[in-house]
Amino acid sequence: MQEEEKIYLTPEGKQKLQDELKELEGPRRQEMAQRLKAAIEMGDLSENADYITAKEEQGFLEGKIQEIKHILHHATLVESSSNGKNSVQVGSTVTVEVEGENEQETYYLVGSKEADPVLNKISHASPIGKALLDREKGEQIEVKTPGGNLILKIIEIE
Repeated sequence: MQEEEKIYLTPEGKQKLQDELKELEGPRRQEMAQRLKAAIEMGDLSENADYITAKEEQGFLEGKIQEIKHILHHATLVESSSNGKNSVQVGSTVTVEVEGENEQETYYLVGSKEADPVLNKISHASPIGKALLDREKGEQIEVKTPGGNLILKIIEIE
């Protein structure tokens, strides 16, 4: 049996999940119940496509609710890197420079459930996230990514 991956959430990520759970358990569940009731009132359930579709969607809704509850119950809450540490941790904002380019990138290291590369929120389990963990300002690291190897220099840790 495989050990479950540790779940990390920032306060913002936790709040977002709590808001989503509230929406799913309230208005979305009520809407689903009304759809099911309307489909049942149409008669023969064995050939009622509306009923079958609504039941499938209800299953997805309940599955999502259970998934969010599981995440919230098992997650480790991480604060932004005002933890006094000089090394990169989940919750750190890290500015790096790619060797050979005069460009800097800033990443916010989060748990895998919150990762959003478009917003530069990268997972601690991603290739770059793994390489940055526990490293310090000024260090140069090599990262193996699907697009090839990168050499990154850590410019700032917040």
